[in-house]
Amino acid sequence: MNRPADSDFENMKSNTPLHVFGMLALLFVGAFGFNGCNEIEDTVAVIYVQNSLGAPVQGAEVRLFAVGSVNQTVIGELRFDTTQVTNAAGSVSFNFSEYYQQGQAGFAVLDIEATKGSLEGIGIIKIEEELTNEQTVIME
Repeated sequence: MNRPADSDFENMKSNTPLHVFGMLALLFVGAFGFNGCNEIEDTVAVIYVQNSLGAPVQGAEVRLFAVGSVNQTVIGELRFDTTQVTNAAGSVSFNFSEYYQQGQAGFAVLDIEATKGSLEGIGIIKIEEELTNEQTVIME
């Protein structure tokens, strides 16, 4: 029988606990260290406002809001209510990143109201977390 020298057994015994501990520590750091690097992306809604001919409408007031429902006959209070004005390209961007909490399932479905002078348009947008969500509203 070919048996290793006694000194080889001693080296294996003394290195084994340290080796096992080192490997476990490395696995622990790898498993939890990379999880901490998961950067949260922005949750953004971009609304494009156009007239009935498809041209962008600059200076339109765009309101995004959500009304909480208590039941079918009672309307709850506003959960979101924010307004901005479209730029020269007829678009406006709303950043909802501060409201999103990582791990939350779903974010919001918001109503859209766009007005400029006698023109108005309505719509809805589903806001998905950590994405840029886009919707076009036609004003008539």
